[in-house]
Amino acid sequence: MPSFWPRPPLLSHTRTSPRAPRGCRRRLVLPPDLPAALGCDAVGIPAEHGQRIIEALPRIGCVFADERRWWWIVPSGSHLGVTWPGFTQYAVGARLATPPGQDPRLIHRPHDSPYTSPLPLYFVTCHLGAGTGPGTG
Repeated sequence: MPSFWPRPPLLSHTRTSPRAPRGCRRRLVLPPDLPAALGCDAVGIPAEHGQRIIEALPRIGCVFADERRWWWIVPSGSHLGVTWPGFTQYAVGARLATPPGQDPRLIHRPHDSPYTSPLPLYFVTCHLGAGTGPGTG
């Protein structure tokens, strides 16, 4: 990221991953052959919505999953100026608070780019959260 761009804040109007003891925050590891030139953050969505989101989106980037959440890789800063629905978690830098040995596993790997477009993902999560659209969830 060029030095003249401000670094994204760790906290915004969105919910971020819960605080963890020092050393327990780990970054999701993208496949080495998928360039992440735009940096990466992750949007965590309850696992019960995962399959519906896959079916609703036109294109899917890397998706990781653990027992509770599916984590969608989005470009850095996809939380700026956006209020993600309350049931989501936003992880700046794709750093998650996970106990050792319980790291999310990669469940979807695209061939070209690691990113899911944040706007379609946002619209789908708003629809799932409120049954309507943005601004109501």
